[in-house]
Amino acid sequence: MLVNLRTLEFNWQLTIQVICDIVFFTIMLYASGGLQSGLGAILLISLAAAGLISRGRLALFLASIATISLLLQETYSLLTVSYYSAQYSQAGLLSMAYFAVAWLAHQLAKHTLVSEQLAKERGIDLANMSQVNQLVIQDLQEGVLVVDKHGVIRQHNSYADKLLDLRSSANNPKSLKLSDYAPDIADRLKSWQGDSKMSFDLLRLTHSHALVRTRFLPIQADFSNGVVVFLEDMGRIQAQLQQLKLAAVGRLTANIAHEIRNPLSAINHAAELLEEEQQENHTDPRLVRIICDNTRRLNKIVQDVLQLNRRNISKPDILEPQDFIKKFLEEFCDVEKIDSDVFILQNTNKYLVSFDRDQLTQILWNLCRNAWRHCRKQAGSVLIELSTTTNGHNVCLNIIDDGPGVNPQQVKEIFEPFFTTADGGTGLGLYVARELCETNQSSLDYIEDSSSGHFRIIFNCSEPCR
Repeated sequence: MLVNLRTLEFNWQLTIQVICDIVFFTIMLYASGGLQSGLGAILLISLAAAGLISRGRLALFLASIATISLLLQETYSLLTVSYYSAQYSQAGLLSMAYFAVAWLAHQLAKHTLVSEQLAKERGIDLANMSQVNQLVIQDLQEGVLVVDKHGVIRQHNSYADKLLDLRSSANNPKSLKLSDYAPDIADRLKSWQGDSKMSFDLLRLTHSHALVRTRFLPIQADFSNGVVVFLEDMGRIQAQLQQLKLAAVGRLTANIAHEIRNPLSAINHAAELLEEEQQENHTDPRLVRIICDNTRRLNKIVQDVLQLNRRNISKPDILEPQDFIKKFLEEFCDVEKIDSDVFILQNTNKYLVSFDRDQLTQILWNLCRNAWRHCRKQAGSVLIELSTTTNGHNVCLNIIDDGPGVNPQQVKEIFEPFFTTADGGTGLGLYVARELCETNQSSLDYIEDSSSGHFRIIFNCSEPCR
């Protein structure tokens, strides 16, 4: 009660209360016939408790007060009570017990203070270490998730928020179920827990469409405390590799483009002269045609390689893809001499995307020409579909033809430079198209879950989709 009132300092309140206990028990001793009653030993409990509570500061002082009170009680009883035999020897022994208990309480209090100070310092060190770890994790350029044994995300960094869009449930961490936000990662985690040596291919995330490599690290060997999941964004790494590759290609093209194109121009000019004189000299026209065809093919390769060196020069513009694609299809069908009924544009909403107009035209030209080459060339053989992605934050363009699609064994190679299945192709069309998409913060992928040819572009939107 007195402690709650806060009228005096704690040590003063404790001293007053213990002195009151000493006075009370001294009176009880006098009323009970002295030390023979055994009530004096009860003060040992009060002195020990006071010594521990006061952390040893008042223990010896209170023991001396108790000793003086005990001796005064014996003297007063001797003077006032008839036939009373003072027991000073027993009082001395009890006083020694008071001081022994007080000293022991003092030593225990000192040890407690040292332990408390050490625990405080360790707590500060742990807090600092935790803060440093948090700063390091937050600054990592890869997603970090801490998942418990029940599949609930207990901790995550900002990069994981970006990849998995976890901000929507930031106020309710108990609802962050890994299977709800990333079922593919949850399935991989379950498989990995069954076989920790299992390796996985790269994964395209649903929310951000980022290409990531998944790594799992158990907090304990038996997974009882959960698992740390690392999501390494391969797009960033690939962008760095692309920069190195483009720098090498740039140096290569700068050195050899001039040396190659000049001889090609001379060969082409000589072939044209031969073609003019073939009637007089009876030259085989097939030889001239072979020279011209291969000269044009080499010249196209040089142009495509030069285009690679210029792919990072982008001037993005805000455009409506539906209107843009309509105008593109008119031009494409007119130039390529294709019936416009072959292409069907399917869309009901208006979207805005950010993309370089010339580069988008080059990408669509390449994809539509591939679709026309492999489709059945009937009305509606090529479907061009505009829609939003599953998270509603990006615009998705699908180009689907009714052809046989890409051989599953060649899917991983179609975007490699100089890989082609067409006669006379350079193998740079799809490669350049993907590079141009990445320049505009977009992506180009081939969808394998279709029985026909299916390419998909994920655009970078200038504003949320409606």
